Amino acid sequence: MSTLHAAAPKTVEQTARSVKSKKLLSRTLLWIFLLLVAAFALFPIILAFFGSLKTNLELTTGTTMLPKEWKFGNYLQAWNTANFARFTWNSVFISVFTTLGTLLVGTMAAYAVARVDFIGKKLYVMIQSCTLFISIGAVVLRPQFDLMVALGLQKSLWGVIIILISAHATAFFMLIGFVRAVPRELDEAAFIDGCNFYSVYFRVILPLLTPALGVTALWTFRGAWNEYILPLVFTMTQPALQTLTVGLAGLKYGIGDAAQPQLMLAGACLSMLPMIVVYIFANKSFMQMTAGSVKG
Repeated sequence: MSTLHAAAPKTVEQTARSVKSKKLLSRTLLWIFLLLVAAFALFPIILAFFGSLKTNLELTTGTTMLPKEWKFGNYLQAWNTANFARFTWNSVFISVFTTLGTLLVGTMAAYAVARVDFIGKKLYVMIQSCTLFISIGAVVLRPQFDLMVALGLQKSLWGVIIILISAHATAFFMLIGFVRAVPRELDEAAFIDGCNFYSVYFRVILPLLTPALGVTALWTFRGAWNEYILPLVFTMTQPALQTLTVGLAGLKYGIGDAAQPQLMLAGACLSMLPMIVVYIFANKSFMQMTAGSVKG
C-alpha cells in the first residue's frame, strides 16, 4: 500500500510535466509559425526599402542586399520628380471622401435591410452578393466613364469617388451582421423616448458600430488608396489630378528616358506611410472587433 501511495504522486507529477511540455512545445511552434509568416510578409518591404537607398547601377546588378552607399537623396529626388505633394493630396482626398461615403451608404443600407421588410429585399441582397463574387473589372470602365461624362464629372476626382462608393458591397456585408446583433429592444426604447427611424440610426445604431466602422474604414481607405485603373482613366488629360499610384509610374524613367527603379522604390516606400498611419489609428477598432467576435 505504501508503495502504491508513493508511486501515485510521481505519476501525477509526470502528467503535469508532460502537459506543461506539450503546452510549451505548441506555443513554441506557434511563435515559429507566426515569425515565419511575419518574415515572408515583411521581406518584400525590407527589400524595397534597401533598394530605394541604392544607386541605379547597384540596384540593377543586384550584387548585395544592403546598399554599399546609402542614397537617402533618392527620397528627395522622388518627391520632387513625381510632384508628391500634389499627388499625395489627391490620393488623400479620394481616400477620405470614399471612406466617409462608403461608411454612410453601407451603414444606411445595412440598417434598412436589417430592420425593415420591403419589397425586393432579397433581390437587393442577392445583387450585392453578385457584385462581390462576379468580378467584371475593366469591362465596366467605359459605361462608368460615359455616366460621369453625362454628369459632367469626367474631369473631376468626384467621378472617381462616386464610382468607388458605389462598390460598397463589402462594407455592406461587414456591417449588416453587427446591425443585426444590436437588440431590437434598444430601437423600441428609443421610439418610446420620442426617436424616429432616422434618429435611431444616428443616436443608437452608429455609436454601437464603432469597432466595425473602424475596420470597414481601414479596408475602404486601403482600397481607395491603392486604386490605379480608375484614377488613370479619369486623369489622362488632367495630370494635376493624378494620384500617387498613377504618379509613381512617372518615376519609371528619368533623364534621357533611363530607367530609374530606385526612384520608384523610394516613391513606393513614401506612399506606404499614410497607410501605416491609418492602420495605427484603426488598429484599436480592429482588435475590439476581433475580440468581440471571438467572445461571441
